[in-house]
Amino acid sequence: MANFQDSYLSGANIDFIEGLYARYLQDPSSVDPSWREIFERNNGAGRPIFNKTLLEAPAPAAAPAKGGNGKAAGAVVQALAPAAAAPAQDVKLQARVDQTITAFRLRGHLRATLDPLGRPRPPLEHVADLPMVDEKHFSSAEREQIVETGSVFPEPRVKLADLLARLRRTYAGSIGVEFMHMLDSERRRWLMRRMEHAENRLPFPVEEQRHLLTKLSYAEGFENFLHTKYVGVKRFSLDGGESLIPMLDAILEVGGGMNLKEVVIGMAHRGRLNVLTNILHKSPDQIFSEFEGPADPKAYIGRGDVKYHMGFSSDHTTRGGAKIHLSLAFNPSHLEAVNPVVEGRVRAKQDRSSDTERTRVMPLLIHGDAAFMGQGVVAETLNLSRLKGYETGGTLHLVINNQVGFTTDPNDSRSSIYATAIAQMLDVPVFHVNGDDPEACVHVARLAAEFRQTFKSDVVIDLICYRRYGHNEGDDPSFTQPAMYELIRKQPTVRTLYAQKLAEQGTISADESEAVKQRCLKEFDEALTRIKAERQFKEPSALEGLWKPYKGGSQKNAPEVPTAVDKGRLREALKKLAEVPAGFNVHPVVERTVLKKRQSMLESEELLWSEGEALAYATLISEGYGVRLSGQDSERGTFSHRHSVLHDVKTGERFVPLKQFSTSKATYQVFNSPLSEMGVLGFEYGYSLDVPDGLTIWEAQFGDFANGGQIIIDQFIAAGESKWKRLSGLTLLLPHGYEGQGPEHSSARLERFLSLSAEDNMQVCYPTTPAQIFHLLRRQAVRPYRKPLVIMSPKSLLRRPEAFSKLDELAAGRFQEIIHDRKEVEPAGVTRLLLCSGKVYYDLVKARDEQKAWNISIVRVEQLYPFPYDTLASLVQSMPKLTELFWVQEEPRNAGAWYFMFPRLHDVASSRASGPVKIGYIGRADAASPATGFTKTHDYEQHLIVEEAILRGTKNGR
Repeated sequence: MANFQDSYLSGANIDFIEGLYARYLQDPSSVDPSWREIFERNNGAGRPIFNKTLLEAPAPAAAPAKGGNGKAAGAVVQALAPAAAAPAQDVKLQARVDQTITAFRLRGHLRATLDPLGRPRPPLEHVADLPMVDEKHFSSAEREQIVETGSVFPEPRVKLADLLARLRRTYAGSIGVEFMHMLDSERRRWLMRRMEHAENRLPFPVEEQRHLLTKLSYAEGFENFLHTKYVGVKRFSLDGGESLIPMLDAILEVGGGMNLKEVVIGMAHRGRLNVLTNILHKSPDQIFSEFEGPADPKAYIGRGDVKYHMGFSSDHTTRGGAKIHLSLAFNPSHLEAVNPVVEGRVRAKQDRSSDTERTRVMPLLIHGDAAFMGQGVVAETLNLSRLKGYETGGTLHLVINNQVGFTTDPNDSRSSIYATAIAQMLDVPVFHVNGDDPEACVHVARLAAEFRQTFKSDVVIDLICYRRYGHNEGDDPSFTQPAMYELIRKQPTVRTLYAQKLAEQGTISADESEAVKQRCLKEFDEALTRIKAERQFKEPSALEGLWKPYKGGSQKNAPEVPTAVDKGRLREALKKLAEVPAGFNVHPVVERTVLKKRQSMLESEELLWSEGEALAYATLISEGYGVRLSGQDSERGTFSHRHSVLHDVKTGERFVPLKQFSTSKATYQVFNSPLSEMGVLGFEYGYSLDVPDGLTIWEAQFGDFANGGQIIIDQFIAAGESKWKRLSGLTLLLPHGYEGQGPEHSSARLERFLSLSAEDNMQVCYPTTPAQIFHLLRRQAVRPYRKPLVIMSPKSLLRRPEAFSKLDELAAGRFQEIIHDRKEVEPAGVTRLLLCSGKVYYDLVKARDEQKAWNISIVRVEQLYPFPYDTLASLVQSMPKLTELFWVQEEPRNAGAWYFMFPRLHDVASSRASGPVKIGYIGRADAASPATGFTKTHDYEQHLIVEEAILRGTKNGR
């Protein structure tokens, strides 16, 4: 037993032993007598070896449980070990053969011929079992012996030399596969059957070869045409990676035969135009018109985007007759940022269509090699793949591996052998394929698509190719990769190589191949002639399908809608929110602070923030508007205020009170997200794009955590409508407020959102009462006007006694963009007007009321953007004695809303007919850090703000 781990019965050979035993059960004479003796001896001892039902079952239609039958296999290895104490000579050879089979499956990819440029692979002496992937491991006499192959090969016994050749073709040819790391043995076995039965190849009939050649010809022809007609113009060509086009075509063919109805594609700029025309069927006329540009450039001042960022949608019909809707997502230059957006869109489509099996809609992400390993959002997105709130049934990842990142070599951009190493955080296969072997590429694409649809799992293809030109067409890559680009300069195109191969095989002649090429070029030339006569420049289509009832553009287009709800409905909803099912054991603290408090609110009719929020959700759901809330700790709420999900303290059972309001059209979904901002925020943005008729919310644990999602905020949320005409109603809840919690948990960086605000692109609000959040959330869903909504949500105000609302305020009224001062303050007597947002209002009011300084009016600006100019101008006009107008904030001067408010307050003051008004700032001084780390210092600073705003104003007023 000392050498058991090194024997042929070790765990590394579990798959082989399982297969051998399966064959024994079907026909004992089909296995070697030495193995038959072992199986018979152990069966006779009454020791079950494997689950016969599992072994005889075909490949599953759904993903099996993790681990497959590995536990049973481990048991048989232990059971069989004593019998291996003195193996016969042929058994010793068979053990080495078994180890070699395993070594090829495990390490064959390291010997595969993957680089189209033919450069030798770096030495890998540290890989101990790599020498076994070599026929020198056996003597010439041994190579002539007949050996067992295992059940996954079509022939159970073959000459060893033939087996080795077959293993090389399967695992060390143009395809290398990483799959033995997968924990699920049934998935491994499924892959083995499909790869080893046909040597990781399927014969391509002549018609398939002709189709493949045609796809390559159109891919190459498109790039060549642009290269000659638009010399030096950036297009980020696919030259060197043209096999991508037939691969995508193959994925759609397989998917169409496996119930796939829709694919959402995300990709960067490399090859994007080629994919648009050759896969999504965007007409060359339209693409060439985009190279020419709009007829009237002045019409696009400040909007639009470059052609290789644009999205597109179309209907694709496979050769098998299946209809698949294709969507290529719009994206910025920030590599991989579109990944979670695509995932969110797919999840939304699956939810809308009740695609619970997640086979009808698939995400397909096309990556770059340097970005796949370098961009953190890739790991964030991969991590979402099996989480209940974000799973989409598996993503097909296709990496266009140019073997260089702009000017950076792989050994400077990653610490791993492969650019796809990050994907091994999941239990998924990774296929590496030589881009100059198009038949191998198509085979891998088919296999990957089948795997995804069968197991509802991510799968990764590493298309190893090259970039014929530089990062863009105006770049000279020979500055930094001279040797590589000398090889590329001499390298024939993949279409040329394939056409030569077909001619040598005698299947498609050189003349026919050339005719296909010329036909492609002729079509592109005719398209260019047409657009020279009449340009076909088109803006992205928008407001179609689900989006027809909704508007974007100026806030002037937004209709006023009632957001108040009948008081009887509100009371009934609040009553439901205070109840749990019979026998449900609520945590005593939750029962006291949430349920009983809500019951008491039915008597007092005084609500706190969490009830205003919950009643907004409850009433929206009952009216048919779905609500999805996602974020870090959102189920309970960072500040233990929401308790959307209650947990039975004895059984762990969950109860979601808001689910009681579900209808056939809408429900409530709340998910605790992983500790990720960019990935989850991007996901929720994507979700909002396909659910215009619901309320989609992302909540940060603290407001400044939004820093981690800044790319999504800048490139998608703030600019999506201007660049791509994409509307979104995504709502962001960002806890914000200065309470002495230090630099990192005080500020949601309000100033950043205001600096991004222009052209009515989004709404930035800072509500301070339960009634305000109730009406604001309802307005966001009910109003047929879709803009992102950024809410500075409260922390201490969640439970501040003064920050309550009467139930009547929810049953009447609407969201107030500004909240006027109390009736005690007569506008005619006001000399100092304090404008503010957020919780500082309550500090100011308390001090003003204590001083009875009725010459000071304190007005809350609850919607900072779009700026309520008319309302504020009217307010200032109503104050004839006004001499001072101050903006008061808790944030430092260089943060918060001051720099945004300053020019606008000047405009407001200058609209006043009577007398000049001094404009001023009251708040913390400029600071590099958002807040102090010391509570006493915070309290002192807060005191100074209130003192300057009220006490000095009192003296001036008197």
